[in-house]
Amino acid sequence: MEALQKLLGQIKVPCANDNVYKEECVYSFDNPESETGLYVSLSSFLGFGQEYAKGYAEKSGNRVFLHLKRDKIEVAEPPQEGPEKKITRLAIGVEGGFNAADQKKYEYKEHYKVVVLPEGDSFPYPNQDLPLIVQNSVESVLNAEAASVKREREQLAGTWDGEVRQVSQHAQNLLQLENGKKIPPTGWKCERCELTNNLWLNLTDGSILCGRKFYDGSGGNDHALNHYQEVRYPLAVKLGTITSDGKGDVYSYQEDDMVEDPYLVKHLAHWGINVGQLEKTEKSMIELELDLNQKIGEWGILCESASNLKPIAGPGLTGMRNLGNSCYLNSVMQVMFTVPDFVKRFVDGGKDFFDTYPADPANDFNIQMAKLGTGLCSGKYSVLSANSMDTIDSSSGIAPTMFKALIGKGHPDFSTKHQQDAQEFFLHLVNTLQKHSRNQTDPADALKFSIEDRVECCSSGKVMYNRRDDWCLPLQIPLNLATNIAEVKKYEEDLALAEKEGRRLDPEALVRPKIPLSSCLDTFAQPETVEQFYSTAINAKTTAKKTTKLATMPDFLMLHLKKFTLKEDWTSVKLDVAIDIPEILDLETLRGTGKQPHEEELPELVGKAPTPPPMDPAVMEQLMAMGFPPEACKRAIFFTKNSGAETATQWIMEHIADADFATPFVPPGTDTGKSGGAAAAFVPDPMGLEMLMGMGFTDAQATKALKETQNNTERAVDWIFSHPDELDSIAFGEAAGESVEPAAAATSSASQYRDGPGKYKLVAFISHMGTSSQVGHYVCHILKDGQWVIFNDNKVAISQNPPKELGYLYLYQRI
Repeated sequence: MEALQKLLGQIKVPCANDNVYKEECVYSFDNPESETGLYVSLSSFLGFGQEYAKGYAEKSGNRVFLHLKRDKIEVAEPPQEGPEKKITRLAIGVEGGFNAADQKKYEYKEHYKVVVLPEGDSFPYPNQDLPLIVQNSVESVLNAEAASVKREREQLAGTWDGEVRQVSQHAQNLLQLENGKKIPPTGWKCERCELTNNLWLNLTDGSILCGRKFYDGSGGNDHALNHYQEVRYPLAVKLGTITSDGKGDVYSYQEDDMVEDPYLVKHLAHWGINVGQLEKTEKSMIELELDLNQKIGEWGILCESASNLKPIAGPGLTGMRNLGNSCYLNSVMQVMFTVPDFVKRFVDGGKDFFDTYPADPANDFNIQMAKLGTGLCSGKYSVLSANSMDTIDSSSGIAPTMFKALIGKGHPDFSTKHQQDAQEFFLHLVNTLQKHSRNQTDPADALKFSIEDRVECCSSGKVMYNRRDDWCLPLQIPLNLATNIAEVKKYEEDLALAEKEGRRLDPEALVRPKIPLSSCLDTFAQPETVEQFYSTAINAKTTAKKTTKLATMPDFLMLHLKKFTLKEDWTSVKLDVAIDIPEILDLETLRGTGKQPHEEELPELVGKAPTPPPMDPAVMEQLMAMGFPPEACKRAIFFTKNSGAETATQWIMEHIADADFATPFVPPGTDTGKSGGAAAAFVPDPMGLEMLMGMGFTDAQATKALKETQNNTERAVDWIFSHPDELDSIAFGEAAGESVEPAAAATSSASQYRDGPGKYKLVAFISHMGTSSQVGHYVCHILKDGQWVIFNDNKVAISQNPPKELGYLYLYQRI
């Protein structure tokens, strides 16, 4: 107790604004349930596993800790009667893409003690002999909201759980007949047949009729649908799905979709139904859809549902728990930590980061990357599931809570708990790595390559070469080059006929267009016609031909198959195609050659660039009102020659997947960058620059902020306050008289590229299941020691049938 008395001056009581890390170590994934428990500093309220607690005490001088140990005890449950419960929701927010009904239940026993490190003196708690300040501190830590819970609460605002439905246009003024019918609480039966399940109550006339027949023969006899076709009463609710809080499956025949009925309680009361007494007994339509498709189709193929998967554990085989739509992050990070450069910096070099013991490790990017990488690669947290891949053991794998909070901080998409696009997250990770690689090797350089754009003036034959950096090769999918067009056309005809007749095709009858990857690569390299190109050779507008190739070949090449597109109603949709993916890929035919001896360069633009024609402000306003980026709108108006909103909209639809879609628009041919060099220098918005400099920032700092936010002044202000380290480095460089360009704005010098032979082997791929990037689930397959392994959130197993043809992102390694 004497040692503790000497340290009372450093003990604090946490207040509401303090973050208390009592759920997990800030350096590892140890927690109170780990064998050695968790040590929470009573000075900084940071949590440490035993491996790091002593080092932190010695480095910081904060030596008093609350030790938390939680014993997890399984609670035996009585045998379940009746049929086994099935999954009930899509993969939104849960491991593996669905809810499992067989999760075990536990009770917990907590153990506390106050510990002084590095000596190891300990005092049990509760303990009335402890000084009052210690008791108050411990009690406040125990009662405080954990930092992870605080972040979770902030992120939950507006979270979507996968069952978003539109309010029916018929709900508010629904006609309900006064025909004397009262619906009993039980004993329901179809009025036209003997079926007692899959029954629907028409909310207008109170009829109880069976639902549609499913492809496998189950379901009903279509009597509810036939009744609608006779009487045109639009809304029906599925009996057995109604819950005591007034929710249930409501279908609108006229709107042909599941809908929301906010007046369902009132509509049911009309028929004598008291929802407070109801209990859900029937499967919802979401559950039935899952039941039908769980073993069939894209979901089953990508998760390998039909295979008897053998779980596997060990170093590099650690799963990641789903934190609520974090499967996109899980898949990308699993793949990234198979790249040696990531392992070298953040795993092999992790100790160097940890030994600094910064004041705020939870918000230190290098610390959190090292924590995640070490957790994935060490095998310390790799736990085999109890039975199979269908069993979710919430204790297996690691939860990337701190990393997700940090990597998504301040980002409008990745800071939420909504589903996101894995490719967009990959590029966000690359950008973040650049910002934190000043004076350090950037591991993303292993994936960095240079793209060569060759532009030939069709009037003079003279050429211009430009280069740009990329970390992911985007490939359009040429549906017209499918090798089974006849079979696809026949399937589409059968599908249209089935929809017309109100029936469903067997999902096993699905025919996907089959397209060789070579066709996607050929499409990438095809010459593109550039209209309204300003040729400095003739000082006039003409037509040019643009060809794109790879100037360098990286150590690891990420291919992005552009499966997500927009429908005519502006909603996102995914192309359901099968791509023939080779294990070995030779890209030498795509290698750029640079300017050839016989080619003559276009002369550099002399003087001021020609003024582009005025853009119709009404069309510009109309396009921006649709939600398109301003620079894309400028492109559309320019290339359609101010011919109106309709043609500009059509241009946008055709070019929405272009790599430069939203980048600052420069009329073709007027780029003042040198031929063969980098793109033209960034020009900051004058008004934005003036405003930021008026806030006290230098010209270089303000320019950097505007560049990082594409000249969005409001976002630039936020960027400034969230990147103080980069601003300090700019200020330091200015004070030293240097021309400072932070690491985030990498140049295109050849020395930054790891060029080599263009022959590759497939080592990983990320797959998406679902109809658009905003819904569904991601899994990844990684080649480990010659065998494919599937990583489905926290479940890891030897892959039996890796579905290479259905991937979204593919990682190839140079051989």
